[in-house]
Amino acid sequence: MTVVTRFAPSPTGDLHLGHVYSASFARDRALGCGGRFLIRIEDIDRGRCRAEFVARNLEDLAWLGLTWEEPVLRQSGRMEAYRAALCRLDDLGVVYPCFCTRRQIRDEIARAGGAPHADAADAGALYPGTCRRLDPAQRADRQAGGEPYALRLDARAAASLTGPLTWIDLAAGTRPVDLSRHGDVVIARKDIPTSYHVAVVVDDAAQGVSEVTRGEDLLDSTPVHRLLYCLLGLPVPVWHHHRLCRDAAGRRLAKRDGDTSVRALRRQGLSPASVLALATRAADAAGSNVPSAGGHDGDFGTGSGVLAADGSGRCTPVPSSGGGSGRRSLNSSITVRSHSGTPDR
Repeated sequence: MTVVTRFAPSPTGDLHLGHVYSASFARDRALGCGGRFLIRIEDIDRGRCRAEFVARNLEDLAWLGLTWEEPVLRQSGRMEAYRAALCRLDDLGVVYPCFCTRRQIRDEIARAGGAPHADAADAGALYPGTCRRLDPAQRADRQAGGEPYALRLDARAAASLTGPLTWIDLAAGTRPVDLSRHGDVVIARKDIPTSYHVAVVVDDAAQGVSEVTRGEDLLDSTPVHRLLYCLLGLPVPVWHHHRLCRDAAGRRLAKRDGDTSVRALRRQGLSPASVLALATRAADAAGSNVPSAGGHDGDFGTGSGVLAADGSGRCTPVPSSGGGSGRRSLNSSITVRSHSGTPDR
């Protein structure tokens, strides 16, 4: 099988050494196997992404000597594909509208005496399931009244369909899908009619990405993505989470660190080779928090749920007996209105 990797920056600022390392890591993984290397622009957040940064990011990557296949896919033009994925999830009965604001979630958790588990991905607390407990009539009335809402994945309902799942990281080996750290994640925001989780899964499958290379800061998101691959019936890739670039104090590099941006280093007169070497040294010095691989057996682990494997790592629905659930479909109403509220987690 041809190895296909990608680098997918969000154009919210200039690229820094961490991006350099991630892009070169993905490129080297593909070219080392005679594979294909892609660039994708993850610009679903219209409030933060800027067209000028798209051009600047691509120019910096070209200056570094990276080459990639054209055309470059932009997520902002893929909303219909994400909507179709959300409709499929709704048809499976694993999606519900969430009307809560962040304040309401915090207040509900406080009334319950604290969070059941802290989610390291966003340093917050698990969603307490407030809107999952609404009856269909309440949901329909609030939607009809124009109340803004996000869409959440019903983790328990989803897990009951898929059964136990595993995923493969080339650094950490085979790992189980455990959603206890995530709860019912947002899969379509109030201000954007999708989420990072849905968009990255749909687009990696559409582009034929076989090895998802990315920083170890996204390791915690992978169980959610593995679950979505199964629910959506998409071919499952392997993952390779690499170490992060950090500064001398051990802090993860960010776009606000202007002195480590490719633009700043170019202005200082550094060559592309020197910038690539700097990025590698910053990653080597940081080390990795990803557990060492214990080997894997290639099992994609679709388990014994209602969704079954077809032999290619893809999960397909097994027809159920009996009629529908009688719930109100979201398919005609997946148009997420702008509102400050639930985070994309």
